[in-house]
Order: sequence, then C-alpha cells, then structure tokens
Amino acid sequence: MDVTLNYLVLPYIPLLPLVGALFAYLAGQRNRDAAGVIATAASTLAFVLSIVATLDMLKNGPVEHVLFNWFTVGTMSVDFTLRFDQLTATMCLVVTGIGSLIHLYSIGYMAHDESRPRFFAYLNLFMFAMLLLVMGGNMLVTFVGWEGVGLCSYLLIGFWHKNTAYAAAGMKAFVVNRIGDAGFLLGMFLLFVNFNTLDYAALKDPVVDFVAQNPQSVALITVIALALFVGACGKSAQIPLFVWLPDAMAGPTPVSALIHAATMVTAGVYLVCRMNFLYTLAPIALAVMCVIAIGTAFIGATIAITQNDIKKVLAYSTVSQLGYMFLAASVGGYWIAVFYLVTHAFFKACLFLGAGSVISGCHHEQDMRRMGGLWRYMPITALTYGVSVLAIAGIFPFAGYHAKHAIFEALAAHPIALLGWLAVIIPVVATATAALTAFYMTRSFAMTFLGTYRGHERPHESAWVMTLPLFILALLSTFGGLYLNAHIGHYLSPVLPLEGSEHSASSAVPLFGQALATTLEHLLSSWGGIVGIFLALLLYSEILPYLRVIPGRFFRATGLLGRWVEEKYWVDEIYDFCIVQPLAWTARMLWKVVDQGAIDGAVNATGSIVEFGGESLRLTQTGQVRHYVLCMFAAALFLMFFYLITV
Repeated sequence: MDVTLNYLVLPYIPLLPLVGALFAYLAGQRNRDAAGVIATAASTLAFVLSIVATLDMLKNGPVEHVLFNWFTVGTMSVDFTLRFDQLTATMCLVVTGIGSLIHLYSIGYMAHDESRPRFFAYLNLFMFAMLLLVMGGNMLVTFVGWEGVGLCSYLLIGFWHKNTAYAAAGMKAFVVNRIGDAGFLLGMFLLFVNFNTLDYAALKDPVVDFVAQNPQSVALITVIALALFVGACGKSAQIPLFVWLPDAMAGPTPVSALIHAATMVTAGVYLVCRMNFLYTLAPIALAVMCVIAIGTAFIGATIAITQNDIKKVLAYSTVSQLGYMFLAASVGGYWIAVFYLVTHAFFKACLFLGAGSVISGCHHEQDMRRMGGLWRYMPITALTYGVSVLAIAGIFPFAGYHAKHAIFEALAAHPIALLGWLAVIIPVVATATAALTAFYMTRSFAMTFLGTYRGHERPHESAWVMTLPLFILALLSTFGGLYLNAHIGHYLSPVLPLEGSEHSASSAVPLFGQALATTLEHLLSSWGGIVGIFLALLLYSEILPYLRVIPGRFFRATGLLGRWVEEKYWVDEIYDFCIVQPLAWTARMLWKVVDQGAIDGAVNATGSIVEFGGESLRLTQTGQVRHYVLCMFAAALFLMFFYLITV
C-alpha cells in the first residue's frame, strides 16, 4: 500500500489530545493558566490535522493504518487499526472543531477555578477517547474509546466532587452507561462467533452474504442489531437509558457542551450509522429503533417545557434531538442522521456555551425565573443564543431547518410497514415535537433575555475568550446548513447508502442535490417552528402582559398530568422503586444474612467449636499423676461394664 500523507498524520490526530492532557496537567501544577493554553493548542492542532487528513482522503481515498498487532488468542488476531473514511472525517472535524472552541471558551469560564489543570487534562482526555472511538478500524478499538468516554464523563460530570450530589450524578452516568455497554459487548461477541472478525470493512460482505444464503438468519442479525442498539441507547440517552443525561448538568457548563454537542451523545448515532449494513438487514430492529426514537423525542420535549433551570431545558432538548437522529436512521436515512448530528453540534454547542455565559454573567444563577432582560447587559450572548434558537426550531435558512426537513420527508417517503397504523402516527408526533421544540426554546430565550431583569446582582457580558466561540458557532448555525445541504449527501455516499434499498434516503429527500425552492416555500415548510415561536413569545414575553398568567393556569388545570410531566414522568422514581431499592435490599440481605450471618457465622462457629474443644481437652491435661490414675481407673471400669452388658 502506498504511504500517503493521510497515512502518516492519522495516528497524531488522537495522540495530540492525549499528550496535551499530560502536559496540561503537569504544566498546570506550576502555572494554572498554562493548562488551558496547552489543552486548547493540542485540540486545535488535532483539528488542523483532521482537515489535512480529510483533504488527503478526498484525493486518495479512505485509508487504514495498522499501528500494531494488539493481541492474538488462538485463531483470533486483532490489530490496533485506525480507519479514516468520509464518516470518520466528518466525526473528527466535529469533535476537534467544536471541541477546540469549547476549550477556548473554558479558559474564560474556568479562570477562577483552582482545579483547572485537572479540568483541562480531563477535557483533552475526553477528546482522545472520542477520537479513538470514531477512528477505530474495528469494533474492539471503538470499544476502547467507547469505554474511555464513559470514564471521562464520570470524571467531568463529577468534577466538583466535594458536592456529593455532583459526585452521585457522575456515578449515575457511569452506571447507566455500563448497562448499555453490556449490550455492545453482547453484539460484538455474537458478531465474532458467527463471522470471525470485528473489522468494519471485513464484516459487511460476510454479513450480507450470510443473510442472502440463510434467510432464517435474519433472527440472529436482529438480535445483534438490537444488542448494539442497547449500547447506542446508553451513550445517546434514548429510552430507557436517558436518565443520566439531565443529571450530567452537574458538571461545569463547558463539559455539558462537549458531552451534548460534540462527543459522547453522538457515539450511539455514529455506531448505528457505521453498522448501517447490519441494520438494513434487520427490519424489526429498525422498527424498534423508530418507536424508541419518536418516544424519546416526544418525552424529552414535553419535559423541557416544564423546566426552569436553563441547563436542564437544554439537556432535555438534547435527549429529544437525539431521538430525531435515530428516527432518521430507522427509515434508512443514515446520512440524514449524520447531517442532523453535525448541525445539532453547531447550535447545541452555541446554546450551552450561551447558557454558560448567562450563568457566569448572572453570578452563577441558573434559574430562568431570576433572569430576564439580559439582552441589555449581554447583547452578544443574547444574539448568538437567539440565532441558535431559530436553528434548533427549524426555521429557514438556519442550520436545523435543512436536516429536519430531510427527516420529515424521509419519514413520509419510507414509512415502516412493520409498525402498521403507528407508521401513520409517527410523522404527526415528529411534527408536533418540532413545534414543541420551538416553543420551549423560545420560552427559554424569552425568560432569559426579554422583559425586565428579575435578579439581584448586576449582570455583565462575558470576556472575548467566551464570546468569540459563541460568534463562530452562531455563524455555523446560520450558514452551515446551507453548505451541508448541498454537499453532505454526495460526500457521505461512499460510506452511507443513498439509494438501492427500500430505505433509500436519496428518494426520500429530493431536495438534496437540486436547486433550493423559493424562500417562501421554505418558510411555509417551517410552519411548525413558527407556530411554536409565536405562541412562546405571546405567553412568556411582555408583548401582551395579561397573557403571561396563562401558562400557570394551564399547568394547574392539568392537575396530575402536569405534575407527572414536571416530575419527568417519575422515571427516576420508578427505577428507584423497581430496580435500585430491590437491589439495595438484596445487597443488604446478602450482607446481613449471607455474609455476616452464614459465612461469617460459619467461620466464627468453627472457631468457637475449636475453642470449646480445646478448653474441654485442657481440663484433662492437669499435669497431676493422681488425676491421670483416676481417669485410667474410670476408663477401666467403663470398659469392664461395657463388656459385661454386651456378652
């Protein structure tokens, strides 16, 4: 194989953040400010190398770099391989590009934190793990990165670990993700047992041929696909494993932005898209994915409406938007899922960093009820946040519009026949959820930036090191969708299918590759978002002040239903009652009854018996001759008596 530039630079893309983590921590022990500079420089260099590798890949084609033979066990030999193709390049650019902006922002946000060397080391380590995940040439290398982001999320979510609630949130994320990881492992085991390889490039043809030659094997493929989807649900916060993501808000806001926009939550979407050839052969798995995705999108959106913590609104928004990505994949629109993943990274990173700017400017206040009127004090933050709200609401020409429009057209063109009447309802629920998204995001904007300030201390705009990333992300949220709309489908076509199957995305989205329709037509297509924005402005701004009492009255009128949604459908409480408490009770029983009672009791009883026996025998060893003679005489009498009665 010819050694290309891409082949040479490939290992350094994940290596730079790893080395940066080490040097940021060590240098930070002498100069805390140096930690942020080193970590940001490492991340930025990784972004530059990702651009270089992408350009070379477009010229010379995808490349695999075998770094070394990882291990050999019997007939199983696994190489530590990095793969760089169109999908990998897209993910690397998102991870390193958005990640670098978050690193830069963090220099300002964490300026007064004494533990920032540790913070920036974790941040760089997180990027290393995510890059390893998306660049892995086989599933085992991906799994190393997969576990790495799980570990780093635990470290970063619980970064302020002296607060026990924050430490518990980090532990919750770690435990819930382990449940999903069990599914990932099961899927890997089944793939290796049946196909003797875990290499992505080597798996496709054997899997397709296996199903073609053995139609009954669809059941096996479905089990594998569902097992891998369980892993994806854990990382990408889908029902029933979404409960960790809102609690991840315990970490510093830049961590929330990194997890929600560029790294961890996109891992599950990436895995499903990477294994698209497997899911295309498993229609039942796609149907299950579709139902879970639409349910997650709707539940996340309804919970977000009731939240007053600005970061919690964005957290449940992420849960909902991830549902849209899986929804696209479930109808075969894998490239549309990646398209929405990229645009979501633009506006969700901007929203989270904007929320961090508000929290910093309002002296660590997160409750939107104590904000209001901040556009006067924080105009740059207000402008960039507002642009991102329009993007996530799906308003033309902002980035979110193009990908959401593609998802809706894919749903209409390729309903899943296995779902029966549900296939008709799903597009309706998806459209309603889009309107809810526009509503709760506009609500957050109105409560935060419009009206009059309801706080106590005077707010202030953030430093340039925080507002510059906001400005760049706002530009991407405005114009990024237009560019991607014209190019990303063709760009991803060598890796992700666009045509040739019943789940073809190319026929589902005729808009791509053609000239854009008139602006009026696009605005009409944004009607759901426009309605949501209009209603939220009426109810939460001061346009018509007397309407502001309606949300409270409506909530009280809904009674138990409103309380149910506000309390997040009591999912955490149900899990606690059905899983956590029974396990805790079982653990206590095992501890008290089995461990302390049976095992410790048996050991202690053995010791007591030996002690009693020893004490009893000690009574016979007095050292006195007359005592021994007496015992011999008694024994002789006993033997004589025993002889007489038995003869």
